[in-house]
Amino acid sequence: MKEPMRVTVLAGGVGGAKMAHGFQQILPAGELTVVVNVADDFELFGLHISPDLDTVMYTLAALASPVTGWGIQDDTHHALQMLQKLGGDTWFGIGDADLATHLRRTQLLADGCSLTDATRSLADSLGVPSHVLPATDQRVATMLQTDAGELDFQTYFVRRGQRDEVRAVRFDGLEAAGATPAALAAIREADLVIIAPSNPIVSVRPILELPGVSAAVASAKSVAVSPIVDGRALKGPADRMLTSLGYESSALGVARLYAGLIEWFVIDEADAGLAPRIEALGIRVAVLPTMMHSDDDRAALARAIGDLA
Repeated sequence: MKEPMRVTVLAGGVGGAKMAHGFQQILPAGELTVVVNVADDFELFGLHISPDLDTVMYTLAALASPVTGWGIQDDTHHALQMLQKLGGDTWFGIGDADLATHLRRTQLLADGCSLTDATRSLADSLGVPSHVLPATDQRVATMLQTDAGELDFQTYFVRRGQRDEVRAVRFDGLEAAGATPAALAAIREADLVIIAPSNPIVSVRPILELPGVSAAVASAKSVAVSPIVDGRALKGPADRMLTSLGYESSALGVARLYAGLIEWFVIDEADAGLAPRIEALGIRVAVLPTMMHSDDDRAALARAIGDLA
């Protein structure tokens, strides 16, 4: 892989954070930009919470819990326990250190900062050497139609434990939102754009459907990494969501969603047999070990993807 190389990763959730961390390990400081989904942002206790931004930021700052992949390692929950005693609703498990992030973000936004500027301030304070950008500064909310009715993403994902079958997805506010100039520039100016192994429906689509983003990705040297291995999601409900929405839960099913957008599609060795069918879509295929169990795994996968460029 040539260095320096400017890499932009489109990410959401733990898989996206791991992929970004892999590139951060192999690139010089400042050469990585992560454009992050914010359609699962929400307000709780009057605080602006950005779960995907925080997962990426904590991972790149070497603070993320190695057990869950999200939240802060060894965080305590004294505030949440006291809130429970006071009769508050504690379904969303915010740790004490994590709470400080939400308090500071909310304060910055109230002071007039954009979400982009607030995120930059938080990431800089935590010593993150890469650029972390929200895909948009406007409010966008993922709404899922289920048999229990329409649910916002965090109610579906956390409060109800992903138990509801998703029948349809819409992104409230997306039609009025725009990608930030910084996010679009990061995609257009990158030597390599990566669509991380994130949920293609609720993590990647809210980024790609912002005006100008898909066109910018299609014009770039772009690589997507499958979040589905041997028919199953590496983490989260992507496999079940793909099936319930009428897509095939496989690397091939994900490749069909990205056809016409990407040059390369990375699939795991377990799915090597799908390569000819994916190539028939007009996409070049790389078969690589995609399971990122360790920091070394993340760096090795990033290096192999960089070599495709």
